[in-house]
Amino acid sequence: MKKIFLFTVLLFTVSISWSQRNQIIAYIDMEYILENVPEYLEAQNTLDEKVVKWRQKLDKEARFIEVLKTDLANEKAILTKDLIEEKEEEISLKQDELRRLESLYFGPKGDMFLLRKQLVKPIQDQVYNAIQSISARKKYDFVFDKSSELVMLYSNKKYDISDLVLGTIDRTRLVDEKTAKRKERNAPRELTDTQKETLAKKEASVAKSISEKKAKIEAAAERRKNLLKKRDEKRDLLRKKKEALKKKKEDAKKEQEKQENNN
Repeated sequence: MKKIFLFTVLLFTVSISWSQRNQIIAYIDMEYILENVPEYLEAQNTLDEKVVKWRQKLDKEARFIEVLKTDLANEKAILTKDLIEEKEEEISLKQDELRRLESLYFGPKGDMFLLRKQLVKPIQDQVYNAIQSISARKKYDFVFDKSSELVMLYSNKKYDISDLVLGTIDRTRLVDEKTAKRKERNAPRELTDTQKETLAKKEASVAKSISEKKAKIEAAAERRKNLLKKRDEKRDLLRKKKEALKKKKEDAKKEQEKQENNN
């Protein structure tokens, strides 16, 4: 009844708008679109696999609790009151843990909800972006979802743009794949072990060559430094010899003049 009321209100609103100007209306079948999007099917398979594992774990815990209950029922007659209470408390704790796990997996904010949001939301965003792009291009005033809670009493196939939405998503996917491939081609490639070894050998050879050249340059500089030092030492020795010879001559001359003066 609520659905029919909402649809009636919507039709009334559209009728009023229609009286003002011609409205362009289209609709989609979201279930049909998602069933034909490969990413959605992959996401759904991933989610289904997780759900199966969670169900198996819950079933295992539930079977274990049933075994505890059966054992208690069979042994109750020979157990003391304290032991019975202890086993009943253990069963109660196990039941609480089972309910906690079930809520953790399938609760309103549980793992299933979060995983579905993580996997499906990007795909739904693709669909909504495609619808917005098409609506802007085709100038649609309203786009309804045939598979939603809103009841469509009649729909003309020519206003169904589901295949158009799928085509837009496919084109977007192709563009994204080409962009990813182009980035992959431009990205530096991972070297193989052989290439890494060859590169390492080349780098080692270059480093060795540079080291040898540097050593030769340093050795030549050291030889030049020693030669300059020896040259300076020879010059200094020669200068001292000249000064000593000059002094000797001057002393001899002074001695000769002294002798002449005495005579």
